[in-house]
Amino acid sequence: MNRPARNLFRRVLPWIAGLVILAGGALGWWKAQGAGAGEAASRTASAPGGGRRFGGMNAVQPVTVQAVRRQDIRVKVDAIGSMVASNTAIVHAQVSGVLQRLNFDEGQQVRAGQALAQIDARPFQAALAQAEGTLARDKAQLEGARVDLARYRDLMAKDAVPKQQLDTQAALVAQLEGTVRADQGTVDSARLQLSYTRVTAPIAGRAGLKQIDLGNMAQPTDANGIVRITQTRPIAMVFAVPAANVDAIAARLRAGEAIPVEAWDRGGKKRLALGQVASVDNAIDPATDTIKVKALFPNADDALFPNQAVSVVLQRETLTQALAVPQAAVLRGAQGFYVYVVNADSTVSTRVVAPGAADGGWMAVDGALQVGEQIVVDGTDRLREGAKVEVIDSDPAQRAGATAAPDAASVGHAHRLDRLTPEQAEKLKAMSPDERRAWFKAQHGTRGAGTPP
Repeated sequence: MNRPARNLFRRVLPWIAGLVILAGGALGWWKAQGAGAGEAASRTASAPGGGRRFGGMNAVQPVTVQAVRRQDIRVKVDAIGSMVASNTAIVHAQVSGVLQRLNFDEGQQVRAGQALAQIDARPFQAALAQAEGTLARDKAQLEGARVDLARYRDLMAKDAVPKQQLDTQAALVAQLEGTVRADQGTVDSARLQLSYTRVTAPIAGRAGLKQIDLGNMAQPTDANGIVRITQTRPIAMVFAVPAANVDAIAARLRAGEAIPVEAWDRGGKKRLALGQVASVDNAIDPATDTIKVKALFPNADDALFPNQAVSVVLQRETLTQALAVPQAAVLRGAQGFYVYVVNADSTVSTRVVAPGAADGGWMAVDGALQVGEQIVVDGTDRLREGAKVEVIDSDPAQRAGATAAPDAASVGHAHRLDRLTPEQAEKLKAMSPDERRAWFKAQHGTRGAGTPP
């Protein structure tokens, strides 16, 4: 080999050696990955549920349950209602005069007959005094005429005076008697006008905002009067229900039964008051196929106001000792409505049910269920007919491992349960029902095993 060739070989040799080393390393890495993949595939193939680490069809699913029971279920009708004052009165001045005093606070509950305002009474006192003076004068004249009439009668018996004079005196007495009666009427009218200067409440209720200020002239013709009073104890509510409920409501009213009605805020989160149906309208609205119902509420706490819009819950009837399951347990599928029942061998089976009225989280159902059977309430997302389940407590504070460290047996069982690590199993058991349901849905969407949050 000549010298130039030897120099070239020396320069290329390190590069060739490097390529050989890289090729050997790549070959070794490829073999290692292939062996690891084969081992993982072997482990996956032997796992229950067809290869998914968690949630396979044969995996044991954690669920919470409640027992079927019999209880009274209220059949309720929901509606929108408007509060109406039982009575409303606009308090007007009955005589004209300067407003001197207001004896109420705005928004105050007032009694019937309670003094609300005072109008300047001096002109009316003067008029009464004048009328009483006229009455006193005419009474005195009447008494004098009566004395003369008695004297003329005595004289007439002795033929001392002509009969005409006696008749004239008798007519004068009658005239003065009429005058006195008229004067008495004037006095009574003046006294009544004077009483009108003291403005009183015609009904009991809540006083609104004042409509006139002190020092102004109050007139009977004022459209707004002095104040408006609305009777809110009790307060009425008017709402419409479908006409299909008329028979049940009317029958209970005829029987003298109380029909409870609840008033809730518009969001349906807070109950404002509890009352009962007072009456039903006399005709059905053909445009909406509804009928109006009036209910009364004691409203002792003044929580309800006239014209207030509220959500209404009317208790139409009560199903006595109906077969009931938790409302969350009733599912809907191709076969209709159904529930999952936990069998004695810790498997589940579906039972078709016909749902009825719901009340307080429980639903009346009709189906092949027995009182005491355990119904799956939480954890139904990944269940199928015949699936194996483990019942866990619905209260996180009562679940195993929620307040104490898990022992080796419980960790091993949880690991066998869903092929999770012990930490994952304990996190799952410690979740609230809502958190666990959300996690189940997430796992169902990814179709793989994740780590509980």
